[in-house]
Amino acid sequence: MKWIFGTLALLAVGLAFHLSLLIYAMYVLLGVLLFSRFFTRVWTSRLEARRFRSEDVFEIGGMVEVKVAVQNNGAWNIPWLLLEDALPMQALAGSSPSIKAQSGRLALVRLGAGEIKVLSYRVQFLRRGYYQLGPFLAETGDVFGLHRRYRILTEPDFALVLPKVVPLAGYNLRSRRPIGEIRLAHRLFEDPTRMAGIRPFQQGDSLNRIHWRATARVGQLQSRVYESSRVAGATLLLDFHANSFPGPAAVGSAELAVVTVASLANAVFLMGRQLAFASNGRDAADRIREEGWKAEFLTRRDAQRRATVQETNTRLRPLVIEAGNGENQFSRILGTLARLEHSDGLEFAAFLAECESRIPRDTTVVAVLGIVTPQIAAALGNLVLRGLLVTALVVSFDLEPVPEWAKPPDWAEMLLAQGIDCRAVNSEEAVANLCTEALVR
Repeated sequence: MKWIFGTLALLAVGLAFHLSLLIYAMYVLLGVLLFSRFFTRVWTSRLEARRFRSEDVFEIGGMVEVKVAVQNNGAWNIPWLLLEDALPMQALAGSSPSIKAQSGRLALVRLGAGEIKVLSYRVQFLRRGYYQLGPFLAETGDVFGLHRRYRILTEPDFALVLPKVVPLAGYNLRSRRPIGEIRLAHRLFEDPTRMAGIRPFQQGDSLNRIHWRATARVGQLQSRVYESSRVAGATLLLDFHANSFPGPAAVGSAELAVVTVASLANAVFLMGRQLAFASNGRDAADRIREEGWKAEFLTRRDAQRRATVQETNTRLRPLVIEAGNGENQFSRILGTLARLEHSDGLEFAAFLAECESRIPRDTTVVAVLGIVTPQIAAALGNLVLRGLLVTALVVSFDLEPVPEWAKPPDWAEMLLAQGIDCRAVNSEEAVANLCTEALVR
């Protein structure tokens, strides 16, 4: 557009001063500009593209081949066409990138009428996450470079990379390692087909509860004890606020926290117990649904900006997965952990106040934290006052192991003062040994 305004200004000067050569040159330039705008609009409007990709879910270290076919459905040849499949720049850049892309996602081609070009490249996923592959960008213009036009040919695809799951050695929900005994608060419903043991007869026991063989053996009335039909398990709470993982090891510590939650969830799932999850982080899928996508853009920088994640997010709703069991429940939690991103909204104490009423009373609460503050300790202490069994796992690569004979660090003293068992996790090995090491006391 600036070329047209400049041309019109020079044309006006030529007409005012009767400069015939300048007038002729401006008429020619104006005609070239108008024709170039017309042809570039026609070229881009006749372009079509299709994506080809087989998988959507990957493990860390997995690789996918992305293919995009571009076809010129118009009757005119396109002299030059710059094609690019955009990837999130913050995932590619830095000293420890999250993904690695091979060459082939950017190409300069000439596309004849009806011709098809295929771009093919491979992406390796180095870290868990929800990665955007695309959008597919096209740029063309006239041969003089006076006018350019841009278009998004396809919306992006998304790849879900699951977090690493570490097997926990010696895990047992009924032990105090690491998440404590299960305290069933309500035994209103018992399963008479599953006998848990025998105890002395108590006033009020019905006759069908009496175990006659045991009574004859010991000479006193004995009653059967049945397992509760209410299934106990764990509620996993993850503090994923942007300020909860400070220091140079913030990124690694946050990923270690996700690994810790995924490993605990896997252990509870394998035992067939109910499992719930809540976090103050944000779901990347929710963010993408809120942002939406445009089919046209004015500049290449504008299109690439749409392929990046917003730096701030003030999410004020906790991310909650209600209690359940089975493979589907574990898959939901694992997928949510893969998509989880930091949030600038609810801090952990406010988040706990929001979702406290949704925590089942008969599950052990496991809080996975990056830091411990008096507010966080007090919020977890309120759960203890409600009768819930709470364990805190403080995750950071900067934490030093604490010998049993040593004085607990400040963060441990704040938690222990609230009656909360706690443990430091500073490596994946520590995650695997969560159930074999002593609690910080």
